Amino acid sequence: MKGYYLGDIVMMKKPHPCGNNQWEIIRLGADIRIRCTKCGRLVLLPRSKFEKRLKKILQSSVENQEQQ
Repeated sequence: MKGYYLGDIVMMKKPHPCGNNQWEIIRLGADIRIRCTKCGRLVLLPRSKFEKRLKKILQSSVENQEQQ
Protein backbone atom coordinates (compact mmCIF):
# COMPACT_ATOMS: atom_id res chain seq x y z
CA MET A 1 0.00 0.00 0.00
CA LYS A 2 1.47 3.34 -1.04
CA GLY A 3 0.19 6.85 -0.72
CA TYR A 4 1.03 7.78 2.86
CA TYR A 5 2.89 10.99 3.59
CA LEU A 6 4.47 12.89 6.45
CA GLY A 7 1.77 14.15 8.84
CA ASP A 8 -0.90 11.61 7.82
CA ILE A 9 -3.10 10.05 10.51
CA VAL A 10 -3.28 6.28 9.98
CA MET A 11 -5.10 3.37 11.62
CA MET A 12 -3.06 0.30 12.46
CA LYS A 13 -4.45 -3.24 12.68
CA LYS A 14 -3.66 -3.73 16.37
CA PRO A 15 -4.42 -1.07 18.99
CA HIS A 16 -1.70 0.43 21.18
CA PRO A 17 -1.77 -0.69 24.86
CA CYS A 18 -3.29 2.72 25.74
CA GLY A 19 -6.37 1.66 23.73
CA ASN A 20 -5.85 3.88 20.68
CA ASN A 21 -5.13 2.69 17.13
CA GLN A 22 -4.63 6.07 15.46
CA TRP A 23 -1.07 7.17 14.72
CA GLU A 24 0.57 10.21 13.09
CA ILE A 25 3.45 9.63 10.68
CA ILE A 26 6.33 11.86 11.75
CA ARG A 27 9.27 10.36 9.79
CA LEU A 28 9.51 8.57 6.45
CA GLY A 29 12.43 6.64 5.00
CA ALA A 30 13.67 3.06 5.23
CA ASP A 31 12.16 3.18 8.73
CA ILE A 32 8.91 4.93 9.58
CA ARG A 33 8.41 6.70 12.91
CA ILE A 34 4.83 7.06 14.14
CA ARG A 35 3.36 8.80 17.20
CA CYS A 36 0.28 7.61 19.10
CA THR A 37 -2.33 10.38 18.94
CA LYS A 38 -3.60 9.57 22.44
CA CYS A 39 -0.53 9.06 24.66
CA GLY A 40 2.26 10.45 22.43
CA ARG A 41 4.41 7.29 22.42
CA LEU A 42 6.89 7.11 19.52
CA VAL A 43 7.46 3.86 17.63
CA LEU A 44 10.02 3.21 14.88
CA LEU A 45 9.09 0.45 12.41
CA PRO A 46 10.84 -0.86 9.31
CA ARG A 47 8.84 0.12 6.21
CA SER A 48 7.93 -3.53 5.47
CA LYS A 49 6.39 -4.05 8.94
CA PHE A 50 4.60 -0.71 8.79
CA GLU A 51 3.01 -1.60 5.43
CA LYS A 52 1.85 -4.99 6.77
CA ARG A 53 0.33 -3.45 9.93
CA LEU A 54 -1.32 -0.45 8.23
CA LYS A 55 -5.09 -0.81 8.03
CA LYS A 56 -6.11 2.50 6.43
CA ILE A 57 -5.29 6.18 6.11
CA LEU A 58 -7.77 8.22 8.14
CA GLN A 59 -6.60 11.75 7.37
CA SER A 60 -4.18 12.70 4.63
CA SER A 61 -1.95 15.74 5.14
CA VAL A 62 -1.74 16.21 1.34
CA GLU A 63 -5.53 16.62 1.06
CA ASN A 64 -5.51 19.14 3.92
CA GLN A 65 -2.83 21.24 2.18
CA GLU A 66 -4.75 21.24 -1.12
CA GLN A 67 -7.93 22.50 0.57
CA GLN A 68 -6.17 25.49 2.15
